[in-house]
Amino acid sequence: MTVELTLNETSLTEDETTSWSAVTCLSLLTFLLVGLEFLPVSLLTPIANDLSVSEGQAGLAITVSGIFAVITSLFGNAVLAKIDRKSVVLLYTAVLVASSLAVALAPNFLVYLVGRSLVGVSIGGFWSLSTAILARLTSDRDVPKAIALLQGGTAFALVLAAPLGSFLGGLIGWRGTFFITVPIGIAALIWQLVVLPRMPATSTVSVARIFGLLRNRTFAIGMAATALAFIGQNALSIYLRPFLEGVTGLELNVLSMVLLGLGVGGLAGTSVIGFVARRHLLLVLVGLPAALSVLALLLIALGPFAAVTASLLVMWGFFSTPIPVAWNTWMAAIVPGELEAAGGLQVALIQLAIAGGAFAGGMLFDTAGWWSTFLLAACLLAGSAVLAARAGRRS
Repeated sequence: MTVELTLNETSLTEDETTSWSAVTCLSLLTFLLVGLEFLPVSLLTPIANDLSVSEGQAGLAITVSGIFAVITSLFGNAVLAKIDRKSVVLLYTAVLVASSLAVALAPNFLVYLVGRSLVGVSIGGFWSLSTAILARLTSDRDVPKAIALLQGGTAFALVLAAPLGSFLGGLIGWRGTFFITVPIGIAALIWQLVVLPRMPATSTVSVARIFGLLRNRTFAIGMAATALAFIGQNALSIYLRPFLEGVTGLELNVLSMVLLGLGVGGLAGTSVIGFVARRHLLLVLVGLPAALSVLALLLIALGPFAAVTASLLVMWGFFSTPIPVAWNTWMAAIVPGELEAAGGLQVALIQLAIAGGAFAGGMLFDTAGWWSTFLLAACLLAGSAVLAARAGRRS
C-alpha cells in the first residue's frame, strides 16, 4: 500500500532540472511492488491446488508478505542508515526479482512463503524511503507532480493486478504469471543503475520517535480507525476469487472482467477523493468505511446474482481505494511537523492490517464459510467508521 510523507531531505533547487527518467523508473518499481503484493488474490485457487493446500492457507501468502513489510518499514532505515540511497533502491529491486523467481519455481508451500516474505521486505523498505528519495530527485515545485507519477504506478497495479493475473493464470498458469515479472524486474534494475544518481544517506527516523506519536490520543484513534479499515477491507478483498467462482459461479474470462471493473472503480474513486476531502474530510473518513460495510452485507445477500455482484464490486473499488488518501490528508493536519515518522508508522500499520485481514479472513473462510469472512469485514469497517467519527471530531 502507498504513503505520502513530508520530507526532511534536501531537494533540488528551483533552477535545477528534475530527473523525470529517474522518477519514472521508480514508478515502474511501485507498479511491480503493488502488483506482486496482490497478485496471489486472483490466483488463490490454482496456487492452492498445485501446492496441495487450502485456499485459506494460500491466502496466508498475503499475511507473510505483510509481516515482513512491517518489520522492514520499522527497522530497515536504521539498519541501512549509512548506505547510499541509490544502492538501497537497487537492493530492494534485486530482492523483488529474487522473490518472483522463488515463487515461480517453488517446489512446495514453504519455498513459496519464503518468496512471498521477500516481497514484503521490498515493499516495506522502498515505501519507507520513497518520498524522501523523490525530494532529492526533483525541484521543490515538481515534488507534487513526482508523487503523482509515483502513485500512478500504484494505481495501474491496483487496476491490472487482479484481472491480468487471473487472465494470464488461465493461459500460462500461476507460475508463468509470476515468472513474467522477473525480466520486468531486471529491466527496472538496469534502468535504475543508469538513471538514478548517487544519494548519500543523511538521516533516519528512530523507532522510538515513530511510536512516540501514539501519545497523541487523537492520532492514536485515527491510526486505530485506519487499521480497522484495512483489516476489514482485505479480509474480504483477498478472498474474492473463490467467492466469485464458488458462490457467484463466474467462469474465468467473466471473472477477470469483474475484477477489472473493481480496479476501474478504484481509479474513479481516487480521481475524485481530493476534491471532496478538501471541504468534507470528516464525511469522507466516516463515509468510506461505512459504505464498504454496507456493501459487504449486500454481497452476502446478493452474491449468487452475477450482474448485481459485479455492480457492487465496482462500488467496492470506488469506496475502498481512496481510503489511504483520506487518512493521509487527515494525518497532515494532525501532526504536520512529524509526517515522516507518522508515515513510517502508517506504512507498518497498513501492512500489518493487510496481514491481519488475510489471516482472519482465511481462518474463517476455511472453518465457517465464505459468508463469515464477509461478515467480519462488515463489522470491522463499521468499527472504523465509528472511530473515524471520533478522530474527526477531536480534530
